[in-house]
Amino acid sequence: MQLLATYLLLTALGTSLMGGYILWSFHAYFKRARQLDLHNWSTAIGESVADALEKDDLKQVQVLVLRFGAAETITIRVFNTNGQLIATSNFQEDRQVTNWLKVPGISAALKNREEQGVAKGVLSNDDRLYIARPIVRNGLLLGALRMSITLQQFQKQFSTILWTVLGTLLLTLFLCAFISEWLARSLSRPIQKMKNFAIRLGGGHFGDKLEIRQSNELDQLAMELNRMSERLASLDQERRAFLANVSHELRTPISNVLVTVEALRNGAAYDPNVGDRFFQNVEDETKRLSRLIHDLLDLGRLEAGVTLLEKQNVPLNSLINRVVKAVESRIQNSQISTQVNVADLQIQGDSERLLQALFNVLDNAIKHSIPNSQILITGYKEGKQAIVTIQDQGEGIKESDLPHIFEQFYTADRSRKGRGVGLGLAIAKRIIEAHGGRITATSQFGQGASFTIYLPL
Repeated sequence: MQLLATYLLLTALGTSLMGGYILWSFHAYFKRARQLDLHNWSTAIGESVADALEKDDLKQVQVLVLRFGAAETITIRVFNTNGQLIATSNFQEDRQVTNWLKVPGISAALKNREEQGVAKGVLSNDDRLYIARPIVRNGLLLGALRMSITLQQFQKQFSTILWTVLGTLLLTLFLCAFISEWLARSLSRPIQKMKNFAIRLGGGHFGDKLEIRQSNELDQLAMELNRMSERLASLDQERRAFLANVSHELRTPISNVLVTVEALRNGAAYDPNVGDRFFQNVEDETKRLSRLIHDLLDLGRLEAGVTLLEKQNVPLNSLINRVVKAVESRIQNSQISTQVNVADLQIQGDSERLLQALFNVLDNAIKHSIPNSQILITGYKEGKQAIVTIQDQGEGIKESDLPHIFEQFYTADRSRKGRGVGLGLAIAKRIIEAHGGRITATSQFGQGASFTIYLPL
């Protein structure tokens, strides 16, 4: 209804202004045209009257006045220099007038000034267009000529035009109201559908699809709303999966601890061999739970963008050496070796966060390497980027699993089972992206996997 009222108001305002302008233009044009005609006629008649007055031929003056004047429409009057009427085209009415100097234009004409305008008739109430001008010959004032024409015919014509224009405006307004209602409904229907769609989204009904068949901005808005709905549905699914995974990962160590504590309470603590093993199990599960909570907090801060990075110039080879040294004992225990070939490059970033990301990627490579294999670590410059590659010689990653390995809790690849919970690579990806870089993975199943990290220099 608001759209319809707005359309009608704008239409009424526009048509009223247009109609008013048309009527005003027509009235002004007619008035200017009649004034110009009156000026030309009075000039021509004035010359003929001046010839007659110069010869003092008053009879000829009367003949001229009667020839060009008409009692009802055109009135012509000639006055001498004293303001006395000496000839008129409407003698029956004019003889009733005693003082012609009060008639508009006469005094000005006798003072050698031309005057033109609109005034009431001398003895009537109708509007008339008049001109009063002096009659001059050889610089001598011979008298004055006043000529007037009635505006009744014009007013009747103007009234007809006025009603025609008003009728046209009303018809236009009616048609515009009909069209406006149609337009308002065509706009309000998709807007109402979008409103209901947004309410459904707000109520948690993600994944719904909005269909609006209009080739305009509303159609594009509907497409964006559909994209938003799909994205919300995807995020909701990810949230549910995340909660399920977290619940599962938290439940397992807690259950193990509870079972172990129950066994210790029932007397296992008094058996030195069994007790030590159970206490070690409690410690391991507690550490596992602590790592999981720490990883979850890290991941949450990174995704929320609240982790502050203390950026500084970091030597890349020194950073790689720290990572390798941190896992040296694990590498030896796993019966694998490393080959490091890193160029002397300076990168900009938070050294501790970058160390965490590289550690997670290298830890992943160690977990899935086979005995007597080698992990190759290289670092080099390409354009304005430093590129670090960590390549193992394990069983590799299946092609179907590659797009998902950076997702949270993703451990579906049987060849990549380990003791982790699937957060290491997800955290590494978020850290590298926070530094303006990116990480990719390639693999041929059975021939190992290669992780490539791109960081700005």
